[in-house]
Amino acid sequence: MDATTERLAVEREVEIAATPETVWEFLVDPSKTELWMGQAASFDVRPGGTWEIAVLPGNTASGTFVEVDPPHRLVYTFGWAPSADGRLDLVPPGSSTIEIELVPSDDGTTLRFSHRDLPTSEWAASHAHGWDHYLARLAIAAAGGDAGRDPWLDRPMS
Repeated sequence: MDATTERLAVEREVEIAATPETVWEFLVDPSKTELWMGQAASFDVRPGGTWEIAVLPGNTASGTFVEVDPPHRLVYTFGWAPSADGRLDLVPPGSSTIEIELVPSDDGTTLRFSHRDLPTSEWAASHAHGWDHYLARLAIAAAGGDAGRDPWLDRPMS
């Protein structure tokens, strides 16, 4: 494959001290999702249904649910809406895909995460940084802890 058309992925595996059913709710219930990521979320959780999360001021992610198999597997498209200043993102809505598998483990759930079809190594690194931040917050919230206010809400955006 030509390097200019190579699509990259971010893959993570996270242990969460909660059942797959509990973790699932934190992925598909907007009020629970807002505890670990985003200021406002809306979901139509069914294949073909849409979702949107205002993650940070001026940064809204959205997409379409592809596969919904509670509480085992969730697949959806992902991308960023154009910013208020009209700047287009290299990862527009529908251009990348997230796959999440929830596997029961001795201590709760193993979450297997993949965000694929990212356009460049810089965008993959940026999304890896973001997912590391938010998946850690998910692990806290789903385990019954308080992830607290997202500290990224208070940092200047570049």
